[in-house]
Amino acid sequence: MKKIYCSLLLMFGMIVCSYAQGPSGMGKSDPEAKKVLDAVSAKFKNYKSVQAKFLLKIENASGKNLGNKSGSVFMKGTKYRITVPGQEIFSDGVNTWTYDKASNEVTINKIDPTANSITPQKLFTNFYDKDFLYKLNDNVTMNGKNMQELELTPIDKTKAFHKVLVYVSNAAINTTKVFEKTGNRYTYSVNSLVTNTVIPDATFTFDAKKYPGVETVDLR
Repeated sequence: MKKIYCSLLLMFGMIVCSYAQGPSGMGKSDPEAKKVLDAVSAKFKNYKSVQAKFLLKIENASGKNLGNKSGSVFMKGTKYRITVPGQEIFSDGVNTWTYDKASNEVTINKIDPTANSITPQKLFTNFYDKDFLYKLNDNVTMNGKNMQELELTPIDKTKAFHKVLVYVSNAAINTTKVFEKTGNRYTYSVNSLVTNTVIPDATFTFDAKKYPGVETVDLR
C-alpha cells in the first residue's frame, strides 16, 4: 500500500504542480509541453476545493492486469484526504493520519515542511519543478476524447520509475501512467471531478470514534 500511496501522491502532484526546465547539463524540456502543464497548474490553483474519483489499474511488464482499485480524493488548500481499498490518508496541513484497515491501526505523523520526503505540501507547491524533463508527444484518442500526451522523465535516475505519461484534455489531467523500472505500470484515470464545493475541515482529520478499537501509533 505504501507504493500505491506514493504513486497517488505523484499523480496528484502532477495535477496541481507547474513544471520548469531541469538543471543545466541534463537536457532541455519542450517549451510547448510547459505551456500545457502551466495551463493545468493555473486552472487547478484557482480551485478552492477539489473532489475526485479515480480508478487505478495495475499491470505487469507483459501487460497482464494485476488488479483494479477505485478511490477518491478531497483537497482544500494544504489539506487532503485520499481513500483507496484498505487504506485512508488524512492531512489537516499539520498532521497526517495513515489508517490501515487490515490491522485497524492508524499512524500519526507531524508534517515537516522542511523535510525532503514526498508530502502533499511540497507536491502542491511546485515540488517537481526541477525533477523532470518533459516533452509533448502526438495527440491521442482515449475513450473518444482527443488528448494531449506529455512524456515526463525523472532527472534522478535512482527513482523506481523511469517514465510517466500524462494525458490532458481541456487543461485538465484525465489519465496518468507511471512506468516502473520493474516493468509494472500504474494507470490512474479520473472518473469524476467536482470543484469549489464546501468541504468541512473535519473531512481532513482522523476521527477515532468512527473506527472502534483502532490502535494508534503516534510518531509526532
